[in-house]
Amino acid sequence: MSAFAEIRPSPIAGTWYEANPKRLASQVDACLQKAILPDLPGQPVAIIAPHAGHRYSGPVAGYAFAAVRLLEPAVIAIISPMHHGYAAPLLTTAHAAYGTPLGTIPVERNLLHQLDQNLIQRLGFGLTPVANDPEHSLEIELPFLQRAVKTTFSLLPVMLRSQTIRTARALGEALAETLARENALLVASTDLSHFHDEKTANRMDAAMLKAVASFDPEQLYELEKQGKGEACGLGAIAAVLWAARALGGQTVQVLQHATSGQVTGDFENVVGYGAAVVLK
Repeated sequence: MSAFAEIRPSPIAGTWYEANPKRLASQVDACLQKAILPDLPGQPVAIIAPHAGHRYSGPVAGYAFAAVRLLEPAVIAIISPMHHGYAAPLLTTAHAAYGTPLGTIPVERNLLHQLDQNLIQRLGFGLTPVANDPEHSLEIELPFLQRAVKTTFSLLPVMLRSQTIRTARALGEALAETLARENALLVASTDLSHFHDEKTANRMDAAMLKAVASFDPEQLYELEKQGKGEACGLGAIAAVLWAARALGGQTVQVLQHATSGQVTGDFENVVGYGAAVVLK
């Protein structure tokens, strides 16, 4: 993979989240502070967080990121879907760093290369680097990490166009191998059901979150196949669960759920948001 020296500029600051650094920090901090967590019997290995605009899913995301406020990871792997029409099945950034209004986060190029090689061994293909991508689902998590994690960290960004079970499992295994000796945190970026009425959304989301809580990536795929659950980041969740299990994760705790209807007042076409943590 060829290096790309330029910092990736944010295409969504000012729309999906606040562009003013002070207001952004204040809004993110408020979401973190309002998250009342249960007792967490273990150390977080991974979190699952939503990726809508901060206005909509920020309060739910606050629960996931509040769970890692005491951690000091050296590298954070964010696994997200790619919503845009790239041909490659797995993508990463060609930039050397991500920029947000809160500062710059360097990309961990050495680990990214190792992950690429581990994927090629398993799948026959690796990560395709892209410059100036418009994807929101990875970037939207960055301001939360910049406020929740108080130490300097680097980023391992992966975006999935192919969310098949084969790709997700191989990515999970490759992530675990790449991060086995690292002080790392995994983040799966996903929203849940899309554009159902509130009652249907709650039922579908409850089924998906139950499968997440049972640490069962295969069941997530079965629920989607049966039309009983949805997640736009299905492959991201599954990959992170497989990786977290290999890295010592033992239990998953669902922390919060809500829908967009609770923000917009429209309960006929809602999007579901969930937050969870994997503990070891």
